[in-house]
Amino acid sequence: MRLFRLVLIVFISITISPLFAGEGMWLPLLLKAMNEEEMQKMGMKMTAEDIYSVNKGSLKDAIVHFGGFCTSSVISDQGLLLTNHHCGYGQIQSHSSVENNYLKNGFWAQSKDQELSNPGLFAKFIVSIEDVTEVLQKGMKKKMGAKERQSIIDKNKEAYLAALSLKKYEDAEIKPFFNGNQYFLFITKTYNDVRLVGAPPESIGKFGADTDNWVWPRHTGDFALFRIYADENNEPAEYSPTNKPYTPKHFLPVSTDGVEEGDFTLIFGFPGRTSEYLPSDAIEQIVNTLNPAKIEIRDQALKIMDKYMRSDESIRIQYASKFASIANYWKKWIGESQGLKKTGAVAKKKKLEAEFMERVNKTRKVNEKYPSLLASFSEKYAAIEKYALARDYYSEVFGRNIELFRNVITVNGLLDRYQNSGEDAYKSMAPRYAAFLERNYSNYNADIDMEVAQKIIATYVQKVPREFVAAELINRNLSGKISNLYSNTLFADKDKVLSLFEGDAASFQKKLSSDPAYAFAMAIKKHYDENVAAPYNAINEEISELQKCYMTALLELFPEKRFYPDANSTMRVTYGNVEGYEPRDGMCYKPSSTLDGVIEKYVPGDYEFDVDENLRGLHENKDYGSYADENGKMPVCFIGSNHTTGGNSGSPVIDAHGNLIGLNFDRVWEGTMSDYNYDRSICRNIMVDARYILFIIDKYARTKSLINELSIVSPKSKN
Repeated sequence: MRLFRLVLIVFISITISPLFAGEGMWLPLLLKAMNEEEMQKMGMKMTAEDIYSVNKGSLKDAIVHFGGFCTSSVISDQGLLLTNHHCGYGQIQSHSSVENNYLKNGFWAQSKDQELSNPGLFAKFIVSIEDVTEVLQKGMKKKMGAKERQSIIDKNKEAYLAALSLKKYEDAEIKPFFNGNQYFLFITKTYNDVRLVGAPPESIGKFGADTDNWVWPRHTGDFALFRIYADENNEPAEYSPTNKPYTPKHFLPVSTDGVEEGDFTLIFGFPGRTSEYLPSDAIEQIVNTLNPAKIEIRDQALKIMDKYMRSDESIRIQYASKFASIANYWKKWIGESQGLKKTGAVAKKKKLEAEFMERVNKTRKVNEKYPSLLASFSEKYAAIEKYALARDYYSEVFGRNIELFRNVITVNGLLDRYQNSGEDAYKSMAPRYAAFLERNYSNYNADIDMEVAQKIIATYVQKVPREFVAAELINRNLSGKISNLYSNTLFADKDKVLSLFEGDAASFQKKLSSDPAYAFAMAIKKHYDENVAAPYNAINEEISELQKCYMTALLELFPEKRFYPDANSTMRVTYGNVEGYEPRDGMCYKPSSTLDGVIEKYVPGDYEFDVDENLRGLHENKDYGSYADENGKMPVCFIGSNHTTGGNSGSPVIDAHGNLIGLNFDRVWEGTMSDYNYDRSICRNIMVDARYILFIIDKYARTKSLINELSIVSPKSKN
C-alpha cells in the first residue's frame, strides 16, 4: 500500500498534460484526487462528487451493468433503461418469429402492460466501492512465493467477505487491480425483472450490419429501451405482474443541445478487459501468431452461415444473433492487428522497456527481480507460443464455433457434478441444464453446424502442431466421419438431447457415455487438456507473476507517469472530446454523421442497407421535429477520443453538465487496438446522437408516451 500511496501523492501533485486526455479507464471513487482538475480544464462543469457519491444520488446511481455483458443507464424516474440494440439483440430475437418479427419491424410498447419480460436478464447497480488492499495483504511477507501469497489473500478475502454486514438484497465482490497489486470491494444490488420496452427495426438499430461494424462514418441507430421493475418497496423481485416500475436514486436528463467538435464527453460503464501494460513480446505474438489463427477460423464459419442466411429468411432470423456475435470479434481482431502495426505498438513497448532498463540500472536498492524481468518475458513468451496457438485454435473450433461440441462440453459439466457430488447435485442442477439446452436448441440447425464443423476441424488438423492433434482427428475421410457423428448423435436433435434428462442420474450417465459425439469430443478434450492446457497454464502462471512484478516496477520507477488499472468489468469513467481523426494519408474524418448518409448508403432489399419507407419519407420531407441540428440536418452518430472497450456497449455519453447526449456502441476499426495500445491519433469511440434516438422514438415510432416520460433539457441555451 505504501507504493500506491506514493503514486497517488505524485498524481495529485503533478500538472497533467492534455496529451493524456482521452486515455484511461478510471475508478470513479478516485476522480477527486486523480482526475477532477483535468476534467474541469477540459470543460466539465460537474464535480467528482456529482459523478460518484455514496452519501447522495449521483451519476453512478444511473449506471447499470446490463446482463453482465453490457452497460445501460436509467433515463427516467420510472426505471426506463437505455442500452444498445445489439446488447438487447438476444432478447429482441427471443420474442421474434416469422409472423411477429420484431427484429425486422421493431417493437414499441404503447403502454407498460405491453412490455415484455426477459427471464435471466438482470440490471446490477453499484452501491459503493472501497479499497481493501491492506486487509487482503495482511500477513504477507516480502519473500513469500506466489502460491503462498495468493493463499493468504484468498483466506483474508474469504474472512472479510464473511464478516461484512450487508443490507438486504446487497451482494459483495472483491476484484484485483494492477495485476493483483491492489484490491477493491464492490457492493452491488441486482434487479431481475427487466422488460423490453422499445427497439427500432434492424434497418435502423443494425443499419450497416457487418459491413459497417467497427467503421466510421457510421449511421446506425444502435439503441433499445428496457425497464426495471421492483416490488412494492422498490426492492429487487423476480418477475411478477404486480411489480412496479423502479424508482431510481438518480436518472439522466436527455439534452437536445447536440455536440460540437471539442465538446467534453464522459463515458460511464463497465468495460470488459484490457491489457495495456503487456511487454513487446506479447504484442508481437498477438499480431503475428494468435490473431491470424482466430480470424481464419471465424472467417470460414461466417462464410458458411452467411450462405444459408441469405437463402432463407427463417434461417436469417434463427442465426442473426449468432452471426453478429461471431462476426463482431472477427472484424475487431483484423482492425486491432492493423492498428497495432500502424501505430508502431511494438516499437513503443520496446522504447518503454529500454527506458525501464535504464532506470533499473540507475536506481539504488532496486528489487532484485527487476533486472531480469524483460529477458524472462522473452523466454516465457517463446516457450508458450505453440501452446497458445493450439489453445486459440481449440477454443475457436471446439469451444466457440461448433455448437454441437459446445453443447457436449456443457452437458459434460453436469456429469462432472454428478460424479463429484452425487445424485442430489444432479437432481438440483439437471433442470437448469435442460432449460439452457432447450433455449439453445431453439435456434439450432444441424446441417449448418455440420458444414461448419467439417470445414474448421479440417483447418484445425492442418494448422495445429501435430503433437497437439488427437488421434481421433487423424483420418483420411475426416469429413465423412463428422457426417456420421451428426447422423448418430443425440446432440444434433433438440428432443433427443432433452431425453437425456428423462430418468435418474445413472440413466443420464449411461445415455451420455454411449453417445458417439460425446466420446469423440471427450477424447479430443482429454488430449487437449493434457498436452496443451496443462503446459500452457503452467507457463502462463509464470508469465502472470512476471506481469505482476513488472506492474509494480513500472509504478515504482516511473513516478511521473499516470497509470490506470486495466479494465476488468468493473465500473469505470473515461473522458475525452468530440473529435475527428485522420486514419490514413490524405483522409480526414469529420466527427459527426447525419441521416443524409443513411440515404446515401440505401440499397433497396439489402439486409444491411435497406431503409424503410417511413424513414425515407421523414427524410424526404425533412420532418425532424425539434431534433434537427442548426443546419436543418438530422444528426445520427458522432465520435470522440474516449477510451472504451467491450462492455462499454450501451454506456451513456454524458455532457459537461451531467446530461445524456449520446449512447456509446462501437470503436473505429483503426483504433480497436486500444485494448493494448491507446493512441489518441486514431482511437475513437462511436456514439449514437441522443437527438437521433429521440427522433426515432418520437417521429418514426410515434411513441409519445416515452418522450413524455423523459426529462429533456437544453443547458447550452441557458448560457
